[in-house]
Amino acid sequence: MKILVTAGPTREHLDPVRFLSNRSTGRMGFAAAAAAAERGHEVTLVTGPVALDTPAGVRRVDVVNAREMLEATRRGLAGNEALVMAAAVADWRPKVCEAVKVKKSAMLPVIEIEPNPDILKTLLPLKGERVFVGFAAETGDPAAEARRKLYEKGLDLIVANDVSLPDAGFAVETNRVTLFGRDAEPVTLPLLSKLEVGRALIAWIEGKAKR
Repeated sequence: MKILVTAGPTREHLDPVRFLSNRSTGRMGFAAAAAAAERGHEVTLVTGPVALDTPAGVRRVDVVNAREMLEATRRGLAGNEALVMAAAVADWRPKVCEAVKVKKSAMLPVIEIEPNPDILKTLLPLKGERVFVGFAAETGDPAAEARRKLYEKGLDLIVANDVSLPDAGFAVETNRVTLFGRDAEPVTLPLLSKLEVGRALIAWIEGKAKR
């Protein structure tokens, strides 16, 4: 198969130095890409700014902000049979990005923001027979939000996890996830390495593609 994976955070700049972002390190998305390449799939990885090496056998496309990630994902989608949207895309961006660093004395106490595009919802009309997988990184019980996103975004599968857990959140090598599919009961996996979670995810995609 040809599989497109997104990973990492996006950075939404206020000026060349400051930006809005989140704690994503890209590890889960990179692990999914590595797992797909292990299985012999042709993998393209669209990633925000991270400090990770490109997995062997994976084609990498680097982006910075949400709009760049949307365009790179849109371009890559045409030649792929599955999309794994593991990136933690910033929901909002500053309305204005200054061309030079704003001096502290000139900064306003309120930053005006505007919404970023929802990449999965934007690409839903292009889905066709492709397998679409999303992630729900929540705090507390992620089940309700995962189910909402599964249907609202037209996904085949969503991978939910509680990022407040010390062994399953950001900047760790392990994860605890539950797989919510449209046509099956949720499957909760034990504590696994992120690579092992990626392997389980790719196995699910392979099974879906054979149906």
